[in-house]
This record gives sequence, C-alpha cells and structure tokens, in this order.
Amino acid sequence: MQDPLSRFEALRRPGLLLKAAEAGLRHYMRSSHLARALGQYHHAQALTSCEALQDLLEIEHSLNEKRRQNEAGYSYLRHIEVLIATLGEAQLLRAAAPQTPAE
Repeated sequence: MQDPLSRFEALRRPGLLLKAAEAGLRHYMRSSHLARALGQYHHAQALTSCEALQDLLEIEHSLNEKRRQNEAGYSYLRHIEVLIATLGEAQLLRAAAPQTPAE
C-alpha cells in the first residue's frame, strides 16, 4: 500500500480545481477546517497528519469519481474544501518529516 504522501504527490486534478484549493490553502486552519472536511467533528484533532491525509484522500477520490461521472449530487465547493484540507495536511506532514542530509 502506498503511503499517503506518495498518493498525494501522484494526485492529478484539473488545474482550475487545484488553483482554487491552493488559493484557499493560505487560510487553512487545522483546528476548524479539518473536522469539517472529514465530517468528523468529534475526533479530527486527535488524528495525526498522516491519518488525516489518508482519510482526506479517500474522500477526495470519492468526490473526484462523482465529478468525472457528472453526478447530480457533486459539489465543487465540497471538493475544493476537501482539497484545501488535503493540501494543508500534506504540507504539515512534509514539514514534520525528518530532513535527510544531501549527499
């Protein structure tokens, strides 16, 4: 199974969708946004960034399938909200990763 950060880095989505998420990233506040993106208000803060990213990637995959199939219940706003949290958690995970010295 691929680790969440590798799965995130392999993610390919339409440019406009990613640009909207990147624009919202500067306002990402884990304390309020993560629970809403996950739909788990009771324990989202207890998740590590790795666990949160894994869950967010699953949700994002489901939303992307709905987008690709033009499902009536698909919401661009919800997709962007999840992508913002995904970008934020990936950023936190990268920042927490131990730095390896250059050879």
